[in-house]
Amino acid sequence: MSTKTIFVQPGGGYNNVVVGNSEVRVPASDEITVRLYANSLNYHDFAVVSGMWGPTEQRIPMADGAGEVIAVGTEVSEFKVGDSVVSTFFPEWIDGTPLVEGFVTVPGDGIDGYAREQVTAKATSFTLSPIGYSHAEAATLTTAGLTAWRALMSDDSLKPGDTVLVQGTGGVSIFALQFAKMAGATVIATSSSDEKLERLKALGADHVVNYRKDTNWGETARALTGGRGVDHVIEVGGPSTLEQSMIAVRVAGHISIIGILSGVAGQMNFVPALIKQVRLQGVLVGSRSQQQDMVRAINATGMRPVIDRHFPLTEIVAAFQYQETNQHFGKIVLDI
Repeated sequence: MSTKTIFVQPGGGYNNVVVGNSEVRVPASDEITVRLYANSLNYHDFAVVSGMWGPTEQRIPMADGAGEVIAVGTEVSEFKVGDSVVSTFFPEWIDGTPLVEGFVTVPGDGIDGYAREQVTAKATSFTLSPIGYSHAEAATLTTAGLTAWRALMSDDSLKPGDTVLVQGTGGVSIFALQFAKMAGATVIATSSSDEKLERLKALGADHVVNYRKDTNWGETARALTGGRGVDHVIEVGGPSTLEQSMIAVRVAGHISIIGILSGVAGQMNFVPALIKQVRLQGVLVGSRSQQQDMVRAINATGMRPVIDRHFPLTEIVAAFQYQETNQHFGKIVLDI
């Protein structure tokens, strides 16, 4: 059976995105077939589709896919027909410490992803979605949600009373704000837009800083903690923001290195990291078991993701062009 599918031709680039069809096979004993209803956009997907890190062969893009199970293999007991499920970023990283270097096993990059109507894959390529979530809401969790969850809960065991600094209003930062408030932490949020800062306050941010108006926002964040420094920084800016993040963080604090929005290279003064004994932790999404932990927490608290805008699957290029404007607040979703 064939199903509508988006393809990115070798090298990527918006002119190399085409609509076609792919075949859906009957599930093997350890596989499930999923009718997909939503994807969500991430910077990594943008890099593949736009050609920044274009594929070397024809590729079905998108790492985040959510939908409904329509067939199960004979040995699958975790899922049944009708279950709502969401994809995993590393289908082979089930539990424990990271096992994969890079993106060779990641859907939408090293292997085909979820920009299609149906897919058959190993059952471990999915987890159950949170109870009551729409497919669009569930699709936001695979990359951005799990990255924020791992950074705060798995890598740093966030505690009530801790202080978290989040940068900007992209998916990871907003999820980090929500998870931090769920855990009883204080949140300091930055943005270059006063309007977006007001929206961050409405989501629960305790303090907001316009980094364009306050270029020494690291000192400001530190002052907001009474001079102690923040416990955890969600670092999505990259080289241009890391210096201020190290100013903001406390002695023996934790900086999660997540994003490269300002580039992939730059100079770094290591002295503050040494003097403060800062932990700099690279974060590349998370494992399947961490995703299941996150889903259980969402089920217990009723947290909902922030979705900025929906696009039809066939308007995938327009969706990424909108992402490039940086107007969005939260996640952008493709409806299938």
